[in-house]
Amino acid sequence: MPASTSWPAALLGLGLPLVLLAGACSSAPNKAPAPAGAPLSQRLLKDLEVEIGEARCSSDAQCHSLAVGAKPCGGPEGYRAWSSQGRDGQKLKALAERQAAARRAENEASGLMSNCAVEPDPGASCQAGRCGLRPRTGGAVKSAV
Repeated sequence: MPASTSWPAALLGLGLPLVLLAGACSSAPNKAPAPAGAPLSQRLLKDLEVEIGEARCSSDAQCHSLAVGAKPCGGPEGYRAWSSQGRDGQKLKALAERQAAARRAENEASGLMSNCAVEPDPGASCQAGRCGLRPRTGGAVKSAV
């Protein structure tokens, strides 16, 4: 830099490009892949979410819910909505089963406990051209086990 440039201007000249570069490297959290060191169940869940994609629909008949994860007491941790429009349901179900099996193994290995509440399947519907889970009308049901 020329000697006539003030140090604040020089700092701005270096700092601004670094800030812009850092911003350009960030991405939306739901599009980012799971880190390589993440547990297998998290990586498989990300793969499943990528496979589900935008879940576009034109009617409720195209929308379905898919159980994901596994609670230590049994049952799924949650659900994802997906569309049969342009998607292979068998492939999604197989990936969800692999993800749940990985989560069960992680739960066993860590001795993880849960609240044993049953997560009811909310079902899915077409909402503004995309499949989404139906709103829950009640809370989780307590398990007798």
